[in-house]
Amino acid sequence: MEKLAYYWKRLRKNRLAYNLVLIGAIILAMAVAAHIVMQVGTRHGARRTVPDFSGVKLDQAQRMARKYDLKLHINDSLFVPAYEGGIVLDQLPEGGVEVKPGRTVYITINSFRQKMVPVPYVAGRSLRQAKNMLEIAGLEIAELVYRADMATNYVLEEYCEGKPVTPTTRMEAEMGSGVTLYVGVEEGYGTTIVPRLVGLPLAQAKGRLWELGLNVGRVDFDEGVNLLNQKDTRVYIQTPGAERSAALGSKVDLRLTLDEKKLAQYRAIAEKQAKEAAEERLQSEREHADSLAQAEFERAAAGSAEEQPADEPAAAGNDEGFFD
Repeated sequence: MEKLAYYWKRLRKNRLAYNLVLIGAIILAMAVAAHIVMQVGTRHGARRTVPDFSGVKLDQAQRMARKYDLKLHINDSLFVPAYEGGIVLDQLPEGGVEVKPGRTVYITINSFRQKMVPVPYVAGRSLRQAKNMLEIAGLEIAELVYRADMATNYVLEEYCEGKPVTPTTRMEAEMGSGVTLYVGVEEGYGTTIVPRLVGLPLAQAKGRLWELGLNVGRVDFDEGVNLLNQKDTRVYIQTPGAERSAALGSKVDLRLTLDEKKLAQYRAIAEKQAKEAAEERLQSEREHADSLAQAEFERAAAGSAEEQPADEPAAAGNDEGFFD
């Protein structure tokens, strides 16, 4: 202690050294203070484990979030009839992830009922126009029913929940529900080509089918697919396959997956099958055209033979003495 007092006394006599030490002490004190403030302000090193909010009612989830010093933000809502209204369906970050205090957790909740939307009147429109109008309204096509009519692929009648939709109808339906369309088809124009659907999400695959006058058949999903991740699935099997001829109004079955490797594998198979089907169809069309041309040629030849006059028999005695 005496040595410390001795050195301190000598330091005070040296003004330059004393000032330098004083400045250094002040800088050190400021650095320590700043570090403490930053630790308190950012709570560096403090972590919170995000609880699993799935299946929890919103008010209970908010209490849990406050307990863990977290914030909740409703990012989206869905209507899933199998679940109670107002419960959390999904969250980001997921439960069990460590985050800093004050972090916002984004949640998707289940609506109490599906939103109701007005049903547009689409009769008299082309099938493509009708499909677009329904999609804009938040609806889709439940079924395409074809009837003999010269207005091919034009909507003749429209029904929603079994009731006809007219220009004066004021009808509402649950968002996402389907409308039945009766569509015209002229004789001789009742077929179409099945499109390539492998690799497409469900909504896009449906749209392609409807535009070409085909119905969506059975839709199946691989294991692990639920109502929350369905939007991320892609078609990997379609029946019948692409590039094949099909009657208007026919159904195409779909199977979807989240597995990228499976999708790549089946996409390659589907492309090969579609190419083969297209070649077979074109060959069949050429053979049919040749057959029609041959039949037409034979009819024309037969008609030409019938039109030629038969040789008339010579009159008796006319040739005799003709050159006399």
